[in-house]
Amino acid sequence: MRTPLRPLARILNARAKGENTDAIERENRRLRGEATRDDARQRAEGRLLVMSVLFLAAFLTVGLRMGSFAAARPEEPQTDGPRATISAQRANIVDDKGRVLATNLLTHALYAQPPLMIDPMGTIDKLVKIFPDLNRDRLIKDFTGKRKFVWIKKSISPEQLQAVHDIGDPGLLFGPREMRLYPNGHLAAHILGGARYGAQGVNSAEILGVAGIEKEYDKWLRDPANGGKPLRLSIDLTVQTAMEDVLAGGMKLMHAKGATAVLMRVKTGEIVAMSSLPDFDPNNRPAPLLKGDPSDSPLFNRAVQGVYELGSTFKIFAVSQALQDGLVTPTTMIDTVPFRFGGFTIHDFHNYGKQLSVTDVLVHSSNIGTAHIVQKIGPSAQKAFLGKLGLLEPTPVELIEAPTGRPIVPKKWSEMSSMTIGYGHGLSDSPLHLAAAYATIANGGKRVLPTLIAKGGPRKPVEQKYGAPEGAQVVAPAVARKVLAMMRAVVTRGTASYGNVKGYQVAAKTGTADKPDPQGGYYDKKVISTFAGVFPVTDPQYVLILTLDEPSDTSGKIPRRTAGWTAVPVAAEAIRRVAPLLGLRPEPTTPDMLDGISLVKAD
Repeated sequence: MRTPLRPLARILNARAKGENTDAIERENRRLRGEATRDDARQRAEGRLLVMSVLFLAAFLTVGLRMGSFAAARPEEPQTDGPRATISAQRANIVDDKGRVLATNLLTHALYAQPPLMIDPMGTIDKLVKIFPDLNRDRLIKDFTGKRKFVWIKKSISPEQLQAVHDIGDPGLLFGPREMRLYPNGHLAAHILGGARYGAQGVNSAEILGVAGIEKEYDKWLRDPANGGKPLRLSIDLTVQTAMEDVLAGGMKLMHAKGATAVLMRVKTGEIVAMSSLPDFDPNNRPAPLLKGDPSDSPLFNRAVQGVYELGSTFKIFAVSQALQDGLVTPTTMIDTVPFRFGGFTIHDFHNYGKQLSVTDVLVHSSNIGTAHIVQKIGPSAQKAFLGKLGLLEPTPVELIEAPTGRPIVPKKWSEMSSMTIGYGHGLSDSPLHLAAAYATIANGGKRVLPTLIAKGGPRKPVEQKYGAPEGAQVVAPAVARKVLAMMRAVVTRGTASYGNVKGYQVAAKTGTADKPDPQGGYYDKKVISTFAGVFPVTDPQYVLILTLDEPSDTSGKIPRRTAGWTAVPVAAEAIRRVAPLLGLRPEPTTPDMLDGISLVKAD
């Protein structure tokens, strides 16, 4: 209830005293107004206080949020969606010294949104001038139809980007891209293999390996857990360059259809250089052949995929096993008179007399002598020994093509097959097989496995059916030294005399094998010639295998096709070129003496 402005008691009392009753009403009205004013002021002050607190809280919230944004790392916003994120980053591939073999280059993709185009026909004419390979009719159909998005080019050069930009049509748009770049072109093409685009979006594209190391280590190269660490290979870019130059020159000089070379470290199996010709540019990888001989394609890796009868280079294995089993010594005399077995006559290229020592069987490359040595060994023991050397299964090298280089073995390992295999016919292997087997003998008889990954790199586990494990003693060290001495004699006074590079003490064996005819039998004038060498023989460091496909030396009156005239001179030049690059100092010329066997060069 409100207090009246004219309280009756006070009015009566004021009238009794003769006072003015209106003053009482004015006073009460003043007091009531002051009370109302004080209440209104308190309410206003309370509201202002609440608003101030709320404003301060909002200001602090916005300030703290802006501070957190300023302190955070800048990142592109990600839109949630059902599609997986495209991982475009791919690790580099480098050589043993860290020089780049494969890397990524930032470029752009070109696409169009036809609804945004102002002058489609004029734009098409300008695009065809910039990209002559574009199909003009196809562009007209795409740009004037109902399509809202059209890929034009998955990657373009900076010059092409500027030319398209100058067209000025808003319907032509660019998307950032990473492309795989091989800065050395053809160099080590079969090792690297190549790459292509996988899943693609407007702003990124996935890069996938299609062959070689790129394919074999595809997951590793794309794994972000590696932190961009490059894949380091065992090859040396400088040595690889020299090897390819020499091989290309030798292939041309000897009129060969193809050529391959493998240079391997004896003690570790690391491949320093590996080349196959003809080759290709992985920046513009050609399409594979769909029919015909696979070796006619530049994509064919002759060092790994090419399996050949490697001829007399296999005689080293027969002699090594016979020495290991105590069946012969380097001076044991072996019959070399032609003889018939199983309806076939085994004979030599020349008549070497009735007998030769085991050393001279290798020096003169006697098929007859080798066949008699293999007869002492026996088929089953021979097969087991060659299996330990890894010659009966694909090489474990880190290339996706390695499993396709499967050796061709006889269906029945008979005594006749055993003899022909002893001198390099009836069993086909790749040059890389031969390199690993020779490295095993040169490594004191301890098994060597070929690898393209530098020491400490991500090597993959090796699965073998026949081969001895890495480091296993296949032949005794004393036997290995005797075999190397015989190989040195092959260079100083035998079939590999053109391979006697002064200062580097080369030991080697040659091999010439007729090429099989797909229609049956062998070609008369087509051979595979091979040089298999170790240097320096006094302290074996490197193995070199060099093979020419269908060579022919036409420097004389009659074409010569044997390895001594074709593969050996090319290999000698390769050693002259690469030995200094490998840090090998030439030794002064001294009389050859190795493991008690005096090696005298013929006049």
